[in-house]
Amino acid sequence: MNPLPPDWQNTFNAYNAALTRRQFFRQTGSGLGVAALSALLGQRALGAVAAPNASAAATLTTAMTEPWKIAPKAKRAIYISLIGAPSQLDLFDYKPALQGRFKEDLKGWLAGQGERLTGMTANQAAFPLAPTTFKFAQHGQGGMWLSELLPNIAKMADDLCFIRSMKTDAINHEPANQLVYTGSMQNGKASMGSWLSYGLGTLNKDLPSFVVLHAKHTSPFSNVQAISSRLWGSGYLEGRHAGVSFRSQGEPVLYLNDAPGIPRELRRKMLDGLGELNRRSYEQIGDPEIQTRTQQYELAFRMQTSVPELADMSGESPATYELYGEEARTRGSFASSALMARRLVERGVRFVQIFHRGWDQHGSLPRDIASQSKDVDRACYGLVQDLKQRGMLDETLVIWGGEFGRTVYSQGALTETNYGRDHHPRCFTIWMAGGGVKGGVVHGETDEMSYNIVKDPVHVRDLHATILHLLGIDHERLSFKFQGLDQRLTGVVPASVVKAILA
Repeated sequence: MNPLPPDWQNTFNAYNAALTRRQFFRQTGSGLGVAALSALLGQRALGAVAAPNASAAATLTTAMTEPWKIAPKAKRAIYISLIGAPSQLDLFDYKPALQGRFKEDLKGWLAGQGERLTGMTANQAAFPLAPTTFKFAQHGQGGMWLSELLPNIAKMADDLCFIRSMKTDAINHEPANQLVYTGSMQNGKASMGSWLSYGLGTLNKDLPSFVVLHAKHTSPFSNVQAISSRLWGSGYLEGRHAGVSFRSQGEPVLYLNDAPGIPRELRRKMLDGLGELNRRSYEQIGDPEIQTRTQQYELAFRMQTSVPELADMSGESPATYELYGEEARTRGSFASSALMARRLVERGVRFVQIFHRGWDQHGSLPRDIASQSKDVDRACYGLVQDLKQRGMLDETLVIWGGEFGRTVYSQGALTETNYGRDHHPRCFTIWMAGGGVKGGVVHGETDEMSYNIVKDPVHVRDLHATILHLLGIDHERLSFKFQGLDQRLTGVVPASVVKAILA
């Protein structure tokens, strides 16, 4: 059976005749550009220089096609993204001296700090100091101080590397999230997961290389920051490198199943015919997105088998649910998402990102952060321990954090039991585990107010450079030419790998 209709040639040619502006310059540019380059470089432009021996040629080809690759510490990563920015003062950055300064007005002190305040607090008459209401205790051999809100995370303190000196450039959520997850506050950039897919490829041809999970939160409030697909989009990279969102309800991936009455054999013939049309179209136009569409159709066809098996958690043992908590049986919960993340990386997904929203606590912080922490605490412990038990933690990097920190002063009214905190970009805390980082260490230090960094600052770009390094990528060499510039995740501002935390 010929998969193409008899009159395909006329339709096909008419379609390809409608060149876009970009396609025109691509086609004419290749002809004129090659001619000009040949005139400048002579025979070298046409590849007429004698080739070295075969083995040297192979090494040279690899170095030229993937010059960014270095020896990896990890094969895959799970990024737990806490949208809204958890308060470092109430979870990780213990400041006991503040307890005796309750309600002290910091207005004069803030004036000397030179920081831009948000519109939510800039016009407050007073800036009352708000010590945390939660107790802290030391854990692990390193004696790390952790809040009572995270009892399970505290149990694995020796597995974790805390960076208390994170800093960023943004003071509002959307640009801050874009900077953390795409390396830039501007729209249109490629996300971290897309860069990893582009630089490293896939470990499983039947699943996407980059998967996004959206965990439901159970907190009793409505201040939940909206997020957009820009945070997991591919930007200027090919569309196949974008994150694929798995839904928390209904079918994990929409439109994956065949339509009623379409048998799999017919679907296969349809894709073969479509692939042939796309191949011929690509030969005439040269648009790489044509190849991307073909690859995505083929991946979707293979996912029809792989995704149902992935989503079926009935084979997980009672011990696993005991580890993550009973909430893991509720699809879409954070615990269920954490378990799904393990199943995804276990099957070769390169990068999994779990978004958990609701951490933007401008008011009622003691109530809301307690609820949010309960959502994630046990499951985070379960995820790290599960990976360790399966021998996967050494090659799986786990990252936990938000987009910036919170202020030491209260937003709005302050009582002994209730307060809120505004955005604070100068310092915040994240933690990492596995994948080539040291366990049981704290990197960086803040001042007595958790307001400024006094030791070992780590910018978001430094974090990106470190994550790429651990996964086997030189961040200065992984680039993509777009609009005449060599685009990179870490941009053009200097960024450094945080070598002190590497195992």
